[in-house]
Amino acid sequence: MLNVERVREDFPILKTGIIYLDSVASSLTPKVVIDKMLEYYFEYRANIERGVYELSQRASSEYEEARRDVARFINAKSEAEIVMVKNATEGINVVAHSINWRKGDNIVTTMLEHHSNLLPWLRCKERYGVEVRLVKPNQQGIIDLADVERVVDHNTRLVAITHVSNVLGVITPVEEVAKIAKEHGALLLVDGAQSVPHMKVDVKKLNCDFLAFSGHKMCGPTGSGVLYMREELLNKLDPLYVGGGTVETVDPDGFKLVKGPARFEAGTPPIAEVIGLKAAVNYLTSIGLENVEAHEKLLAKKLYEGLTQIPKLEVYGPEPRFKLSITSFNVGDMNPHDVALILDSTAKIAVRSGLHCAQPLIKHMLRKPQGTLRVSTYLYTTEEEVEKFLTVIEEVAKSLT
Repeated sequence: MLNVERVREDFPILKTGIIYLDSVASSLTPKVVIDKMLEYYFEYRANIERGVYELSQRASSEYEEARRDVARFINAKSEAEIVMVKNATEGINVVAHSINWRKGDNIVTTMLEHHSNLLPWLRCKERYGVEVRLVKPNQQGIIDLADVERVVDHNTRLVAITHVSNVLGVITPVEEVAKIAKEHGALLLVDGAQSVPHMKVDVKKLNCDFLAFSGHKMCGPTGSGVLYMREELLNKLDPLYVGGGTVETVDPDGFKLVKGPARFEAGTPPIAEVIGLKAAVNYLTSIGLENVEAHEKLLAKKLYEGLTQIPKLEVYGPEPRFKLSITSFNVGDMNPHDVALILDSTAKIAVRSGLHCAQPLIKHMLRKPQGTLRVSTYLYTTEEEVEKFLTVIEEVAKSLT
C-alpha cells in the first residue's frame, strides 16, 4: 500500500500549498532526483565515452547504469535495447525517419493520439508517400479491435498506438493490437508517455517493437526520455542523426556506424538528465508501480463519481475501470481556460486546460473547439486534495445558475 504522506515528504514543492493536478503534463520531481543530478555537476562533471580520466569514467559508468536500470524497469531483454532521447516525441520521430519506407506502405494509428504520435506519421505521408490510416474509437475512447483488423493489411509497415490516452485516460488493448500487427508482419510502436509512469509496463508482454516515454512525466527531469527498440531492429534502421559517438570508423569517403543503441545517440547527450532519470526509475521501483496504479485507480473512481454528480458538468471518457486517473470535463459553456484560472487563483489548484495536443480527438470527436479541463493525479496526490478540488468545482458550477 502506498504511504502518500510519506511520499509527499520527497517533493519540497508541495510545501507551498499547491494542489497539483496536472501530473500527466509533467510530474513533480522528488529531491532524490535533484540530488543525483547535483552530484554529477558537483563531483564528476565530464563528458561520457570521451576520456580515460576518472571523472569521465565515472560519468560514463553512471550513464550506462541508467540504461541498465531502465531496461529492468520495462523488462527489456538487455540494456542494448534502450536508446536515450530527450522525450517520447523525439523517440517517435527517430523511428519515423529511420525506417526505410517503401512505395505502397501504410501506417495505422488512431484518433486517440497525442500530436507526437500523429504528426510524425503525417509527415511520413508527405515526405515518403506512405498512406496513413486512422482508427476511430467510440465516444468513450474505446478501440474496437474489429476496426483495427479492417485497416491493417499486408502493406501495413507500422502500427502506432498510445497505451493510455492523455485526454481520456482510457487504456488501449495494446497486446491484442500487437497480435493483429504481427499476423500481417507489421511493426508495433507504443506511445508509453502516459502508461510507463503510472503502471507496470512489460515490453515482452506488450510484444511491441518500439516503446517511447518521457522522463519528465515520471518524476524525472525534463530533457530525458527513452526509446525502447527491439534488439533485432537496432542495426537494421538508419539513424535520424549521425555524428560524434555514432561511428566506429570514419574516412574521407564514408563512415561505419557502431552497433547498438549508441548509433542513435549522436553528439553529447543530456548526461545529468539521464542520470536523474536513473534516480527517478529507481525511486518508482522502490515504491512499486503496482502501488502507484492502485492508488491512482482509487483517486480515478473518486474523481469520476464526484464530477458526474455535479450538475452542469460534462465529463468525457469511460468509467474508471477502463482508464487511469486522467479525467477531462467542461463546466457548462464556460471557457476551460477561465475555469482553470479560477481554480488557480482561488484555491491554488493546478489543472490543464485547452486542446491537450490532441486536436483531432477533441475537435472532431468530442466537438469541443475550445478544449476541455483535464485533471490528473499521481503518487503524491491525496484523497483530501481530490475532495477539495471537487468542492471548488461544484462552487464554480453553482455560479452558473
